[in-house]
Amino acid sequence: MNGTGPATVLVVDGTRAGRCAIAAWLRHAGHQVVEAVDGAQAIALLADPQDLPDAAIVDVRLPDMSGYEVCEYIKGHPGTAALPVVHISATATAAADRTQGLDRGADAYLTEPIAPEELLATVAAVLRYARARRRAERLAARMTQLNQATLAVYGATRVDTLAAAAARGAARLMTSPSSAVVLAPDGRVLRMASASATAHPEPRMAHAGLLHWLSGWALGERTGADLAVVPHRDWKEQLPDTEMCGDVCMVLARTKRARPPLCLAVEAASVEDGEDRELLNQLAHGSAMAVEALRTYSEEHSLALTLQRSFLPSRFPQVPGVELAVRYVPASSQAEIGGDFYEAVETGQGLLLAIGDVAGHSLEAAAVMGELRHALRAYAAEGHGPREVLDRLDALLVRFQPGVTATVCLVLVEPGGHRVQVANAGHIPPLLLDPAGPARYSTARGTLLGLGLRHPEPLAEPVSPGTRVLLVTDGLVEVRGIDLGDSLAELRRAAELGPTDLERLCDALLSAFGEDKGDDIALLAARCY
Repeated sequence: MNGTGPATVLVVDGTRAGRCAIAAWLRHAGHQVVEAVDGAQAIALLADPQDLPDAAIVDVRLPDMSGYEVCEYIKGHPGTAALPVVHISATATAAADRTQGLDRGADAYLTEPIAPEELLATVAAVLRYARARRRAERLAARMTQLNQATLAVYGATRVDTLAAAAARGAARLMTSPSSAVVLAPDGRVLRMASASATAHPEPRMAHAGLLHWLSGWALGERTGADLAVVPHRDWKEQLPDTEMCGDVCMVLARTKRARPPLCLAVEAASVEDGEDRELLNQLAHGSAMAVEALRTYSEEHSLALTLQRSFLPSRFPQVPGVELAVRYVPASSQAEIGGDFYEAVETGQGLLLAIGDVAGHSLEAAAVMGELRHALRAYAAEGHGPREVLDRLDALLVRFQPGVTATVCLVLVEPGGHRVQVANAGHIPPLLLDPAGPARYSTARGTLLGLGLRHPEPLAEPVSPGTRVLLVTDGLVEVRGIDLGDSLAELRRAAELGPTDLERLCDALLSAFGEDKGDDIALLAARCY
């Protein structure tokens, strides 16, 4: 109840005359009165947390216990601790008595004779304070709910989980069924609905023109947030499976012009006052901002991936005696793009295979990757061997991209298929699957590119006809908390036992090692005949 309006007051007094007099004053002022003749009856009347009085007037001298003890009971239990208590007494009137009563939890202490006006003014004062405190506590609790809902919305990494978080937040905030309607990145109108404050949001039917129809009720083409009440009949015509049982209060919000709005809807009966409308508005506006951030990121990420793929080769040279297969898997949609690349260049010395990774995850890393790949092709086409190619790539980075490092592994497949030359600049070594012996990793080693250091001569590795060479980037095998050596050993075993066909082998390895990775994955496989 607001202000100092009528309240329900518990009067606890062992004397009939005193109890009836106080009750009469309170009723005359418009209050409802519940009477108790002793402490035990008073405590029993407070047992139901759903039917508590708004205040209690307790005589200090009771037949079975002191009023102080009743007050301590009230203040000592979470369900009644906020109940204001006014002590009255005709005998315990000394300063020490009043001090004891207030120290033990009473909100006020009156001694007889008590004028009706003084009693009513004291009750009004403690009610004002108690109601203000309850309003503040309720608002604080709802602001906590709003904060939790907003955090859940901003923590979502997909539009569907964002809509579910918004629907759940609205349902809990308003204690009502709710719906969240938003346009997904693929152009679908997505609706998530909670049947109650405790229900888990579920996807529900939404037709393509729903957001346009909703905009006719509120917001239109404007930005910001706008609230409207839609009659239940109209709402149900658009959403026959609606979870709402009455008229619908909805907020539409958008943060940029020409963008589709987000809609949050609850039952209109749950939105009782300006505080409710403001909280729903804030949740809708925050959700719209989060949707816009996701939408912008999705667009930028898609553009970056398109650019990154344009840096990779669209086809490989057809070289007699060498079969090739390649896979490239970008990181999860929530990760930044990386600098993984691969290449195959036909040279006078044989087919040069390359795989590499520029340090970092950004558009800049992808751009440097493109520069390295094109430079590698140029140096290889000029006839430089694997070591010279690495030295020149290193010099390129040091001069034009200071501070940037990269790993690169080169494998030169010599004509005839009996030997490969491996030059490695800090990359994961190539795996050689030789039909004449066990699978092994090349021992060729070298420093990262970008440090200005010369690289060793390539290591010549004899191979048998039919040998498969597998080059991968670290995104395939690196797992947080697991030693890289263990991951490489597991990859070697899986490749040995996997399909002999290159395409099927690549698919099998991606299925086994490449799920839900936070880094790009490049995989280049070759068979030498």
